[in-house]
Amino acid sequence: MTLPKTFAALGDPTRFAIVERLMSDGALAAGALQDVADISAPAISRHLKVLREAGLITQSVDKQRRIYAVAPQALGEINAWMVEHEAFWNASLDRLAAALKEDD
Repeated sequence: MTLPKTFAALGDPTRFAIVERLMSDGALAAGALQDVADISAPAISRHLKVLREAGLITQSVDKQRRIYAVAPQALGEINAWMVEHEAFWNASLDRLAAALKEDD
């Protein structure tokens, strides 16, 4: 998984809503995701494909149904990136706060 592809996939509101639904409700069939946006079933399928290719969700087959779930390793990679960059932002905000105090 590459983070630019991951973030690009999540940048679409429908795909973000699909991931949010899967995170809150657990694994679901494609049909159960129809109400995340006012779009056709083929459009939902295309969004699911993008999410799968980005490594954000997994697909399994149960007879005639495709079941989708969030890929935990993908969320772990996003979290690791955020933690890694948190120190940078905290240090930057501390420097800004110090600079603003000097101006008072």
